[in-house]
Amino acid sequence: MDAKPNEVKIAINGLQLRMYVTRLDRPWIETPFVFEGLFVENAEQLARLRALCRYVYVDINRGLTPDARYVQNEAAARAAERQVFVSEFARLNTTSWQTTATVEAELPEAEQAHQHLEHGIEQMMSDLRDGRELDMSRLREGVGAMIDSVTRNPSAFVWLKAIRKKSGYAYQHALGSSIWAASFGRHLGMNREEIDDLTFAGLLFDVGKTTLPNELLEKTCAFDASDHDAMRGHVQAGVEILERTPGVSKRTVEAVATHHERHDGSGYPRGMRGANIPIFGRLIGLIDSYDAMTTNRPHAHGRSPHQVVMELYNARDTLFQADLVEQFIQTCGVYPTGSLVELSDGRVGVVTAVHDLKRLRPSVMLLLDADKKRLPDFVALDLSTVENDEHGRLLTIRRGLPEGAHGIDPSELFLD
Repeated sequence: MDAKPNEVKIAINGLQLRMYVTRLDRPWIETPFVFEGLFVENAEQLARLRALCRYVYVDINRGLTPDARYVQNEAAARAAERQVFVSEFARLNTTSWQTTATVEAELPEAEQAHQHLEHGIEQMMSDLRDGRELDMSRLREGVGAMIDSVTRNPSAFVWLKAIRKKSGYAYQHALGSSIWAASFGRHLGMNREEIDDLTFAGLLFDVGKTTLPNELLEKTCAFDASDHDAMRGHVQAGVEILERTPGVSKRTVEAVATHHERHDGSGYPRGMRGANIPIFGRLIGLIDSYDAMTTNRPHAHGRSPHQVVMELYNARDTLFQADLVEQFIQTCGVYPTGSLVELSDGRVGVVTAVHDLKRLRPSVMLLLDADKKRLPDFVALDLSTVENDEHGRLLTIRRGLPEGAHGIDPSELFLD
């Protein structure tokens, strides 16, 4: 949020008595202060603000003017963070992955890899719940085969994930996040070792939740303060599991330790912000949020991939670094694979592949006609090559649809 006229953003260490605070780095409702806007009159108020916030906005016309040493120039800060990203991106972007198979050709290989990965995830969760140690060797075959498939064509595996959903949020979330991690790493131009580390982070970032009671994990009503505290403990529990597991890279552990940190400092457990959060932690935090919001959870229904993409876009430079959000949207597309969409001519279909150069014109499998009646045979349509409808009008995607719209069940769509 940018400063308004007469406002100055300052680091919390620069806040002093007799300053007028107009805004915080979090909603006022999350603080013990009753009113929005506060003249800092005593040491108790000052101590509370310093304990709660990393920065605040003060009105220079209504109180003491802050010391210039603590004034935060937001434009300069954004420019500095942008430069950090450019440097990080150049360091990561060392490999140019090419699509070497069509979705149709890759699906059989992806299906085999999918089965290996499913088995590995199920065994991992069973071992951890029963108090056994995590065995990385059981996971490597499935993860390696999945990464091989994703590097050949990322759409095939994402498509399988969309249509082969199982019950069980923990399983589904681990699978989905690892697939998106491999796809994101490929898009960013990471080398194979980096993609491996990022993919394992996507698979393992929630292993600490296996130490939590099922009644907490399956709770459908709102969490109270003690529930939130217990749930936040899964980060450290996961780190401890991975640190005693042979074969887990330091980079993967670091990503798991920081995947709930947020760009604006509002995350946990350390309240890190911006470029102080390791790059792999920032990537996994974004992937975790996207996959969680698109997956049905005990306390919330999943939203459409297109809707979640828009929400992440609106959260750039607050919860998530803007550059990474924009790169992730390039990875999954504005209409990600598995999304239900309505075309400009009224027909309805599901996105089966996203094209690198034409992300607003994906491949779609048409399921319903313009009157929303089921087509006798599904029709494959590649919008990257078909520009007009049968009347010569420009054919586009009109809107994304929520999961289950018009009674469509993705499990009916598997391609033999």
